[in-house]
Amino acid sequence: MTKILIADDNRQITSILEEYSKKEGYETVVVYDGLQAMEKIRSNSFDIVLLDVMMPKMDGFEVVREIRKASDIPVIMITARGEDFERIMGLDIGADDYIVKPFSPQEVMARVRAVLRRLSKETIKQKKSLLQIDNLVIDIDDYIVTINSNKVMLTKKELELLWTLASSIGKVFTRDNLLNILWGYDYYGDTRTVDTHVKRLRAKLNEYPHDKWDVITIWAVGYKFEEKNEK
Repeated sequence: MTKILIADDNRQITSILEEYSKKEGYETVVVYDGLQAMEKIRSNSFDIVLLDVMMPKMDGFEVVREIRKASDIPVIMITARGEDFERIMGLDIGADDYIVKPFSPQEVMARVRAVLRRLSKETIKQKKSLLQIDNLVIDIDDYIVTINSNKVMLTKKELELLWTLASSIGKVFTRDNLLNILWGYDYYGDTRTVDTHVKRLRAKLNEYPHDKWDVITIWAVGYKFEEKNEK
């Protein structure tokens, strides 16, 4: 589940944002000043932060600077002042988007979805473009997969699914993880989509011998790419 931190000293605004975030299916944590925001960020893992600029104890700009020292978590800044220099400064210090009050909560949620969607698509592209595991070679730039130099005819989504799993050998991905990474946080399908694509991917991979690696099902959880060591 997507986890969102909402930081604003205006409790009416946090209440509205929390309500709409929960409607989107997000897990929410709410704080009312900059120091609380930093404490939560240091002790939790968030997918995105909604951050007011004018907060007590530590303003939003300071919070973003602190976040960027150690994390690339996406941040959307919220302010009652719409001056260009503030927006530019916020973006320059590392904010991913900027919203001016008064705002529509639906627009805020649309901005959240857009930022998460963009980042989920970039997750694959930011990794190295060529991956080789024994007789398996995945070229994510040219969308080519080969096993023993035989080209495996995968769809774009099947290839991205294989890349996601194989680039994190041994890591278990839940179905929700894979749905969010590959289809985006605003995709309204269910996790059966993931199961269907894994089934098709396996069928194509199994046309070729590969005794040193495989895509493994973790019962009731999800999937992982497993590299098998010689005994």
